[in-house]
Amino acid sequence: MEFANFFTKDELQRIHEASLEILENVGLVVHNEKARAIYKKHGCFVDDQTGLVKFPPKIVEECRQSFVPKYTFTARDPQYDRTLPDDGPVVVTASSAPNVIDPKTGIERRGTSTDIANIAHLINELPAFDVFSISVLADDAPKDQISLSRFYPALKNCKKPVRSNTPTIRDLEQVLELGYTIAGSKEAYMERPFINHHYCPVVSPLTMDVESTEAVIYLTEKGLPVYGTIVPNAGLTSPMSLLGTLTMGNAEFLALSCLIQMIRPGAPLIYAVLSTVADLRTGAYASGAIETGILQMGHTMMARYYNVPSGGYIGLTNAQVTDAQSGYETGMNITAALLAGADLFNMGGLLGGLMAFDFAKAVMDNEMALMLKHLKRGIKFSEEDLCLDLIKEIGPGGSYIEAMHTLENMRGVAFYPKVACREMRAQWLQSGQLNARDRALEEANKILSQPNPARFSDELDAKVRAHFPNLVKGDAIWE
Repeated sequence: MEFANFFTKDELQRIHEASLEILENVGLVVHNEKARAIYKKHGCFVDDQTGLVKFPPKIVEECRQSFVPKYTFTARDPQYDRTLPDDGPVVVTASSAPNVIDPKTGIERRGTSTDIANIAHLINELPAFDVFSISVLADDAPKDQISLSRFYPALKNCKKPVRSNTPTIRDLEQVLELGYTIAGSKEAYMERPFINHHYCPVVSPLTMDVESTEAVIYLTEKGLPVYGTIVPNAGLTSPMSLLGTLTMGNAEFLALSCLIQMIRPGAPLIYAVLSTVADLRTGAYASGAIETGILQMGHTMMARYYNVPSGGYIGLTNAQVTDAQSGYETGMNITAALLAGADLFNMGGLLGGLMAFDFAKAVMDNEMALMLKHLKRGIKFSEEDLCLDLIKEIGPGGSYIEAMHTLENMRGVAFYPKVACREMRAQWLQSGQLNARDRALEEANKILSQPNPARFSDELDAKVRAHFPNLVKGDAIWE
């Protein structure tokens, strides 16, 4: 597949050089002491008083030499492993919203561990989703089990790769201990680390935090899967310029990537972003704006320049309900990103600029993601598919409806949606006049009313619960 390009090779090179200029002359303030020590050891200029780190271009170029072109999400069940870019587009739920749209009342409320279990069940059964990035927080979590109360119901109810983050190293260690327990031992887990970690250690503009950076270092040292997302916001935390935001975000990506490669050369990474442009009429965080798609396209071009997988939070919406706005914001941006060559799409289920999960939106996003994968396949070229013999056989004025060729190919050529309506108006009126959200919620109800084939065995669940007293129940319950 040929990809869309905004830039010539010379222009991509200039963006890279400009990013090097930023790293060399402006640098990053790095609040994590361990990260500063790693940068210093590898030849960066570090001011321990201010925390400022500056990167000689030679150091960045040396780190680039150990970039690798693939990243694998490992699953509890190996059949669901996904590797970028080979299995792209890899579709991931958007994550960590505080709220959920209650599927029974339609009222927005705080998310719970039971919601996580139900969402995990749903994502396990929706075929377009490849990775479950835990969609909501768990408001019912015991104070000492904030992260366990998210990862446990997610892993218990979904065999696909599970991804999220943790607020502290203590939480991270608890989550890893959960992984060891599920796998049967630490050694077994390390052979197949099915918990996938993601953080935003770079806080634009040009700052690295303490806790997320600590987690990235910790996981990279252990050889466990982790990557970061870069999140500049034009007009607020980056220049009010698409090119300026792209260039600064690229510099931030290189700074984080250097840290990872300094710790473990050859560690897999993803050039992941959520670059946005602020709506300066109100200051709103416009993650669903078309500029998010345009910037993702630019970052994806830079990822191809570095020969690393790319993607991020693309296909979000600022709509507060699952409506036309939520559809066109998601649809426009994921299509733009795919045409540029993005591999990873955090796009499933969230409304209101990452604030609330909606079960109907997840089902609609599944349908859009199936279309996205259909689009990526494009049109296969072969002499057989030119159909010259068939066209000659049917001839002018004939019909293909009864041809065996049509029967044999109908499922492979056409995508048949469950949510989109293709009825004539009279049929639609007769069948209840349901809109897209109504049909999507019906599909969610149908899935969640069935037993969950991904659920832990009783024996494994008992083992986990014995190891972690006072765990939330973690069961998918749909009444």
